[in-house]
Amino acid sequence: MKPRERVLAVCTRKDPDRIPLWCGASPEFIAKALAYTGVRSEEKFLQLIGDDFRRVYSIYRGPEVELANDATWCSPFGVQRHGYGYGQPMVHPLATAETVAEIEHYPWPSPDWADISTVSEQASVWKDEYAILGGEWSPFWHDAIDLLGHENLYYQMYDRPAMVEALFERITDYYYEVTRRTFEQSKDAIDIFFIGNDLGAQTGPLLSVELFKQFLVPSLKRLIDLGHEHGKLVIMHCCGGFRPLIPTMIEIGLDGLQALQPDCVGMESAALKRDFGQDLVLSGAIDSHNVLISGPSPQFVYEETVKVLKVMSPGGGYICSASHDYLLEETPVENVLAMFEACRQFKL
Repeated sequence: MKPRERVLAVCTRKDPDRIPLWCGASPEFIAKALAYTGVRSEEKFLQLIGDDFRRVYSIYRGPEVELANDATWCSPFGVQRHGYGYGQPMVHPLATAETVAEIEHYPWPSPDWADISTVSEQASVWKDEYAILGGEWSPFWHDAIDLLGHENLYYQMYDRPAMVEALFERITDYYYEVTRRTFEQSKDAIDIFFIGNDLGAQTGPLLSVELFKQFLVPSLKRLIDLGHEHGKLVIMHCCGGFRPLIPTMIEIGLDGLQALQPDCVGMESAALKRDFGQDLVLSGAIDSHNVLISGPSPQFVYEETVKVLKVMSPGGGYICSASHDYLLEETPVENVLAMFEACRQFKL
């Protein structure tokens, strides 16, 4: 099977020739992996390990922003950040907001600032070979936290619910419209609408089922419906322990969850497979913390990976990947290679 055929087979509960593989990695890890393996490019590394996915992106071309001291990046919503990767917000621009009018009058980004003109060209490199991930990442939960502040967002859900609902709607408007234009422009070049919102901590969800349904589900359902209207599967990256939220995700039509963390409360692989494996494509479950980073040897990683595959592969609907979408620089390359070797050799 070609990689794309393999992924689509699993997503429709058909038998593939092997379990599909998905590798998300930080630039720092990729640089280390290239040095370790001696291959010349990220693409060559992905081919080496057997990654079945490729991803295409819009290009942000909004107004130039003068970064404050120590800021390393600014989001489309005007939040400047500092630190590792995209960092953490330095300010919360709507922290003092109290009314819907203040939300409406905030300088929201224009969808015109996202250049989608190259998406089809990006995808054409891999046409019909790999499963193509695309659409805007759409982290509306994280953007709301950045704009209001995390604790303040919770308070305002109770004190000013209409304001918070308006906030999520305006954030989602941007991602919805850029993605809609992307799908219109790229036609059938994208297979999977891939979005990301981390809704769990090590010990459970970051908000109750009731708050999730009231404030986040409207945004999430809009995006899921958009993907389905354009013939895409919709898979969401979601970190942490969020098991109580999964039934609602299924109800609103989500097709899959990526980067499941088995070391979080409620996220045991066998239980997720048993209870949700018929309704969702499940990806992840190879423990990034305790196996890939801390694993004492490649052989240990290989054996632990096989244990997960024996649980997750029966009946299809499983994609092998690490429990963190972004392999970090401290992850030993040899352990990652052992994980993917175990997947390639595993007999269904």
